[in-house]
Amino acid sequence: MSLLSNLLHIDLFKNPNQIIAEYIWIGGSGTDLRSKARTLEGPVFDPAKLPKWNYDGSSTGQATGKDSEILIYPQAIFKDPFRKGKNVLVMCDAYTPTGKPIPTNKRSKAAEIFSHPKVVAEAPWYGIEQEYTLLQKDVDWPLGWPVGGFPGPQGPYYCGIGADKAFGRDIADAHYKACLFAGINISGINAEVMPSQWEFQVGPVAGIAAADQLWVARYILERITEIAGVVLSFDPKLIPGDWNGAGAHTNFSTKSMREDGGFNVIKEAIEKLRLRHKEHISAYGDGNERRLTGNHETANMHTFSWGVLDRGASIRVGRETEKNGKGYFEDRRPASNMDPYVVTSMIVETTIL
Repeated sequence: MSLLSNLLHIDLFKNPNQIIAEYIWIGGSGTDLRSKARTLEGPVFDPAKLPKWNYDGSSTGQATGKDSEILIYPQAIFKDPFRKGKNVLVMCDAYTPTGKPIPTNKRSKAAEIFSHPKVVAEAPWYGIEQEYTLLQKDVDWPLGWPVGGFPGPQGPYYCGIGADKAFGRDIADAHYKACLFAGINISGINAEVMPSQWEFQVGPVAGIAAADQLWVARYILERITEIAGVVLSFDPKLIPGDWNGAGAHTNFSTKSMREDGGFNVIKEAIEKLRLRHKEHISAYGDGNERRLTGNHETANMHTFSWGVLDRGASIRVGRETEKNGKGYFEDRRPASNMDPYVVTSMIVETTIL
């Protein structure tokens, strides 16, 4: 293992013109991430200067064996916290050889929405609260829980400390620092209500970059759990019963909402969200019906509601926003496994377009 460690830490950067670029894309389930690396001339800071690449879509559930080539287009670059140096992580989206977005490429439509002049003028900002659960690798059971059993009831775990309350802090903290190194605008982390469940927040970030950053933050987290021998889950209701589910609460504001009189703009936007509630729910993540029951700090998925400080509402408005008459609102409906390209673009489409 010491030899392996030494090899992994070989300093390649005496040649400043070579980098390793790890191309990342979304797989056939729409929630899994795939990646592969290539050597390029560098350094590179602009994704437009990176070459397009391809992969075997028949092995990711995105093409047939007779027509398996899928092209990936570089869209965003981040510093690589694993290889360090001038190496990069590259977030890509996927196309057929004729240039048509494949069905799991939700970024392409999102980019169209975010480039609309009305959206550009409103400069939308996002802050996404990504919850996740850590599992013991060999038994598929939450980290720190007794195998085949349960810990004490919820209460002491949220933002808790101690070996009997916080399970996996080293992973959460390593992820925090790795994201900062990568250039992701990660704004914080905390232990969540269910033991072995954690949350990180990405934002505020403008436009489609919020979704790019969340996807790459997920990638970094899964690479870290791979190293730690722990399994990462974004299931929105992993443990049935009296345990909190996992969401991806999405905080949103526009230029008009952030200016004087913005609270009225927020209320108008919330009414637009009410009218498209069913459409949003259908696009906000798989298995969300197990989470949005009206219990455990959720609103029932069949009813739309909003309120100031109400964590049991579909849309929550903060006290400071009400007090200042401007600010942002929080959409609490998205599940932890949602596609951020879908959620961010759908919110802006509903409220602006």
